[in-house]
Amino acid sequence: MPPEEEGLQFDENFTIYCNPLPILDHHLTIARKEHGQQRIANNFGTMLDIAAALAGYFVVYNGPECGASAPDHMHFQAGSRGLFPIEMDTAGLTGITVPNYSRNVFLLRGRDRSALVERMDRAIDLLAEATGMRTEPLINIAAFHERGEWVTYLFPRGKHRPEVFHTGELTVSPASIDLCGIFVVPLAKHFERITGDAIASIFREVTLPDAQFQEVARKLESEH
Repeated sequence: MPPEEEGLQFDENFTIYCNPLPILDHHLTIARKEHGQQRIANNFGTMLDIAAALAGYFVVYNGPECGASAPDHMHFQAGSRGLFPIEMDTAGLTGITVPNYSRNVFLLRGRDRSALVERMDRAIDLLAEATGMRTEPLINIAAFHERGEWVTYLFPRGKHRPEVFHTGELTVSPASIDLCGIFVVPLAKHFERITGDAIASIFREVTLPDAQFQEVARKLESEH
């Protein structure tokens, strides 16, 4: 096996690799050994385990229609936490939503792995119900582990790509890394002209509309 394809076994199902096209410091891909569709169902617990094992890292999941680079092969990505602004943006918050933020996101914290898996599963079920999705709703997830506590971010999506992508105005397609604050713009000419206001507008466009988001938040809070 070529050195660049060698990985470090994480558990019986997942292997950690250096990302072949890194955009983050210490960019890793954690892929399932056997081919299978990109789905978070029955895999979120493993995501938490990876976050606990990789001190100083963010671990991210992109849904198959929300930025996954290989939607036909279950995988996570990870990168150095120091680059992700969302951790500082949400420091000290105890609620499940982030007020006055440019994108809708659920903030789920916990020290009990099983309880956190159960709460994430419930949030995803509520999102599927709210959006009429029969399978996994459009979501991105990010997580890290610090001092015995997991901090997880669930980004419910309203759509995959913003209108500016389809018109060709800006070649941008936000996924977990972007929603955590590292906005990726592949073309230099588009990077040079994009603005903070444009990014905020794109975030609002692609995450779940306020009315649906608040309804899911109310249900999730009432069950906690």
